[in-house]
Formats: sequence, structure tokens, C-alpha cells
Amino acid sequence: MHFRQKRKNAGELSLSDTLETDGDGNALALQDIICCEDDGLAAVEEHDRYLAMHRALAAALSPREREIIRLRYGLGMAAPLPQREIAKRFGISRSYVSRIEKRALEKLRDALQENA
Repeated sequence: MHFRQKRKNAGELSLSDTLETDGDGNALALQDIICCEDDGLAAVEEHDRYLAMHRALAAALSPREREIIRLRYGLGMAAPLPQREIAKRFGISRSYVSRIEKRALEKLRDALQENA
């Protein structure tokens, strides 16, 4: 019975089992060498960047610029639109949408750099 139990558990390994010892005689366990990726910190950083972007959008851009950037880049869970479609919605030329977009992105970059 004892040998069956040992054979059944022979393939199991505990995280605290000693694998070997280092040069100083300290035990090296499996848990010391296994790496675990933690996405929590990355999620917090991404959320902070998201909030900073929305604050910059609200503070630095006019309502028209905000709407053009929102439509162009698909912010707020919308699909991004080409400049041609945005121009139709606003009744302006595609080149004017391009100029507004460029100016708005410069304003956003400056606002984000000030807050960084």
C-alpha cells in the first residue's frame, strides 16, 4: 500500500520543494525560479493614460476639434472614420478636416507634455 501511494504521487512536485543549493548552501526552490506575469500594474498605468487623454481632450480642444478627433480615431468605442466621411458630416472639405486634425493633435501633445 505504501509503495502504491508513493508511485501515485511520484509525478507531483511542490513549489516549495528544494531543487538544488547555491554556492553558499542556500536552498533553491521551484517558486524562486518560476516567474508570474502580473498585468495589474499595466492595467492601472493604461487607465491613468486613458484618463489623462480624456482630460486633455476636454481641456485643450474645442468641441468641434474633440468631435473630429473622436470620429477620426474611434474614441468612445466607435469605429474610426476616414477624413472623407468626417468631411461629409461636417460639410467641410477633406483637407480642412486634415488641418483641424493636425492642429488638434498638436494641442493634445502639448497638453499631455505639460501634465507629464
